[in-house]
Amino acid sequence: MTPPIRLAALDMAGTTVADEGAVEEAFQSALDAVGLVAGDLMDDPAAYIRRTMGQSKITVFTELLGGDRHRAERANTAFEAAFDQAVDRGEVAALPGSEEVFATLRDAGVRICLTTGFSPATRDRIIDTLDWAGRIDLALSPVDAGRGRPWPDMILTAVLRLRIDDVAEVAVAGDTTSDLLAGTRSGASVVAGVLTGAHSADELGEAPHTHLLGSIAELPGVVLG
Repeated sequence: MTPPIRLAALDMAGTTVADEGAVEEAFQSALDAVGLVAGDLMDDPAAYIRRTMGQSKITVFTELLGGDRHRAERANTAFEAAFDQAVDRGEVAALPGSEEVFATLRDAGVRICLTTGFSPATRDRIIDTLDWAGRIDLALSPVDAGRGRPWPDMILTAVLRLRIDDVAEVAVAGDTTSDLLAGTRSGASVVAGVLTGAHSADELGEAPHTHLLGSIAELPGVVLG
């Protein structure tokens, strides 16, 4: 018998947070900062941005720039600066149902961990802007755990920090294939793709998952029955 869910590891941008395209714009600012244009290292920057959504940003830039850590750090700094400006302009908001999901799950004894490919500074800037600190139990970035998605490190770190007894007591939800791969690799019982972000139903359907949801608002029905 599957144990009850005691931890929900939820992605931020595209799953619980709406950013009005700020991630894509910040990514383009990062490419501009290192002088990268279409045709240099990739034919379609927009497609690359969508494909790598959910992953650690510094890892994405490092791979894109052929392991050139110096240029990757410049790109990452430009990305974070551009995204932080978008946050300050009020271009991020809670996706409909997110805060209700936090409350419903916590009332039922489920801990909430937000996971993201953003740095801790950018992550916390979003959380502070949305006034979410008191609504969640933990928030993790790749640097807090070792590796970012598609590896399971952030989810497993949440299991350890929140003293969850069994990975089978975990539900994972996210809007990218990287979220679903990370959730599956962690051993979570619920691995839900959410159709409010970067990847389509067809794209999410090709990754391992247990559920596809129209939005995060549907998660309590899955987790709590």
